[in-house]
Amino acid sequence: MISEPTSTAVEELRYRLSGGLHEPGEPAYEETCTLYNSMIDRRPRWVAKCAAPDDVVAALAFAREHGLEVAVRAGGHSVAGLSLCDGGIVIDLRLMNDVEVDPERRVARVGGGAVGAELDRATTAHGLATTGGRVSTTGVAGLTLGGGTGWLERKHGFACDNLIGAELVTADGELVHASADENPDLLWALRGGGGNFGIVTTFEFGLHPIPEQVLAGLVLYPAERGREVLRFFRDYMCSAPEEVSIAFIYFTAPDEPEIPAELRGRPAVTLAGMYAGPVAEGEEALAPVREFGPPSADFFEPMGYADFQCSLDDPPGYRNYWTAEHLSDLTDEAIELIAARSEQVPAGPSQIFIPAWGGAVTRATAEDSPLGSMRQAAFVVHPLLLWEDPDEDEAMFALGRAYRDDLREHATGDVYLNFIGEEGGERVRAGYGDSHERLARVKAEWDPDNVFHRNQNVRPAEAEVARAA
Repeated sequence: MISEPTSTAVEELRYRLSGGLHEPGEPAYEETCTLYNSMIDRRPRWVAKCAAPDDVVAALAFAREHGLEVAVRAGGHSVAGLSLCDGGIVIDLRLMNDVEVDPERRVARVGGGAVGAELDRATTAHGLATTGGRVSTTGVAGLTLGGGTGWLERKHGFACDNLIGAELVTADGELVHASADENPDLLWALRGGGGNFGIVTTFEFGLHPIPEQVLAGLVLYPAERGREVLRFFRDYMCSAPEEVSIAFIYFTAPDEPEIPAELRGRPAVTLAGMYAGPVAEGEEALAPVREFGPPSADFFEPMGYADFQCSLDDPPGYRNYWTAEHLSDLTDEAIELIAARSEQVPAGPSQIFIPAWGGAVTRATAEDSPLGSMRQAAFVVHPLLLWEDPDEDEAMFALGRAYRDDLREHATGDVYLNFIGEEGGERVRAGYGDSHERLARVKAEWDPDNVFHRNQNVRPAEAEVARAA
């Protein structure tokens, strides 16, 4: 029976939680409610700081007993603000950020509250790495559960493709392990199916050797050269070795001393990325990138992989709107549409980010992960619009949607759900394609009441459908 929490129940939970239970006005509460996207203003009744799985079990039991909305916070990078809720309880995992590396087995055990920088620093200390995001403050949990695109994906697949096991708290408070041998359907669902199935307290990743230094960085051009650079990018990446991971970006060049004076604070384009192998091999493979044009500036150099992972971090605290479209090819017509629309992006922190997929991304099948047909995209056009003035909200929303309208005839219809906000159930289905029905059956088994719905939500299949499967 659902009931209003008594003061005694609240104090009991507060006593049980290692990190405490926090309310509005307390510093820990306010800090938890500050997300990457400053547009989000949601006020839960409580923030539960969890430092161990038992804390998560206690907080979740309290929420379910009293009919409270549940949100789970790690990195706080969900552009839609799904890390928070109004009036319920936020289960904050950030105290659970330990990273344990077994270099002999090439496996990392990662706490559900860790961020990318913590994972990268721990693994590269042993000459190992796994695919992470491109922003070091992104939570490992949200990144991996949504798929996990990053600089190593063409060589080693998405982050979720390297997920070999997970420990999680299910909706009924059970501690469960998922692996190839134990609850394999659940592991399959966690490899890209989002936070629909439980609260993951530990991730287990397979690791890969990485040199102490890699060749990484970017080259810069003025924005008026965007069309020719984008055509070069298309042609180069269609035949580049899998160790090469390069993205094309429209952005405003920073007003910093190392930037050529004629580009500072002005629209620019860049080819940014790395070679996932020895520096000498990277010098040869990336020579065409560094020589094309030639660029106005070349910032490629040998550096540690973990250092590169921190070098392009997006600034927090701006208002955000993200969306994306997948393209099987960057035709000249699509390039013209992208370039023309990008000329309308106001100066500031916004960027139009276009990664090239292929390689190991395409080799995982629907039997390996629910991210099926979306993997076949050659390029993803991903507007990340950031601004400060609330009066600009509608104009920036319209600009983001305009990219999708422009590219509709060129797009595959698939979508990588970590690259978008809340765009409705049809877009969620597009993210999973033929895997959606299977995900719904797994959801019905592990969360039939849809407790975990603050995500790119997959609703549970009917109970009889789940039993029949």
